This record gives sequence, C-alpha cells and structure tokens, in this order.
Amino acid sequence: MLKNAIAKSMMRSPWIYHINTGSCNGCDIELVAVLTPRYDAERFGFKLAGTPRHADIVVISGPVTSQSKDRLIRTLAQVPEPKCVVTLGSCPQSGNVFKGSYSVEAPVENFVHVDVAIAGCTVKPEAVIAGLYKAAEILEKKREAMNK
Repeated sequence: MLKNAIAKSMMRSPWIYHINTGSCNGCDIELVAVLTPRYDAERFGFKLAGTPRHADIVVISGPVTSQSKDRLIRTLAQVPEPKCVVTLGSCPQSGNVFKGSYSVEAPVENFVHVDVAIAGCTVKPEAVIAGLYKAAEILEKKREAMNK
C-alpha cells in the first residue's frame, strides 16, 4: 500500500534537472520564467531538483560544446531510471547559429537519447510547459513499463 502511494505521488510531481551545455542563456531564462507565479508550472507538479540523482526529467539547453560533452554524459549517468531527456531550444537540436564552430559538437542526439524536443529560439513559456507535460506523460509510461 505504501509503495502504491509513493508511486502515485512520483507520477504527479516530476523533478527537473537543468543542464546548460553552452547556451546564450535565452532558453535558461524562459525555463526559469515557467516556474515563476506568472506561468506557474508547479501547479502541474514540476519542481527543480538540486542534483541529478533526484531528477526525473533532464532539460538540456545550448549546443553541446567540446568542454560540456563529457560533463553532460556523466551527469545523465547519475539520473536514475526511468528518466526523460528534454532538449530546450534550437541549439541542442541543430547547433543553431553556433553550428560549424570548432568547439560545438551538436546535436545532443549524437550522444544521448532525446525523448522530447522543444523547438524555438528562444522558446516560448507555453511551449516549455507543453513539452514538460509531454515529458511527464512519457515518464509515466516508462514507469508503468518498468513495473510490469
């Protein structure tokens, strides 16, 4: 009975861990704006986690630079299964304006599996909320599959 209560509460409150892999901070600001009272993503249960070991959803912003690639892979290895990986903005998906730079190794999909991609430069807060909600649904399906 206690396990069921814990499982239900985890479905309703996914924790987010944010990784910046070299972005201009435009998408980072939009992610933070989503958590403020104006857009209030916390009403859906989303909370920022201080450590990847407590996260359910990992949000990646920025093109993957040579310096951040290893850190990204090590950080994602610390996130417990099941996890959902979300890319935020155009940079992690294609490199955007940084594509072709000597220090950019985008897209993120070359290194990790991406579950949800939120496009835009910069992304709109409504799109961030919709993407996080979709990630929460995918996470719930992954948990159900693990419990079977």
